[in-house]
Amino acid sequence: MADADLDVVIRQLARQAHTGLMTRAKERRDRFNALAAKAKGKDTSIRFKTMAKATMEQATAAARRLQMSADNVADSYARAMRIAASAPVVEKKPAKEKPVKKAKAKKAKKAK
Repeated sequence: MADADLDVVIRQLARQAHTGLMTRAKERRDRFNALAAKAKGKDTSIRFKTMAKATMEQATAAARRLQMSADNVADSYARAMRIAASAPVVEKKPAKEKPVKKAKAKKAKKAK
């Protein structure tokens, strides 16, 4: 992975984050559904089922935003690298050193 382009790495990390997010959301959904099954009242059961559904909707939306953001970043990086690679090389000339001013020496003589 040392020679891999960073846009590929960005996409890979986003994929891992997406997988982790969806796994946790499914665990939470299953927990709410289990609580709904154990609930004694119909209202409580409906509330837990609604929470399970909302959890998946919110997690799916977050995962989609995460993926879009990672794709935009990866595309932007790849575009910047293509532009940098195609740009002409401009050599900078080393800056000339400025001569040391003799003002300090003159001030020292005046002070005496």
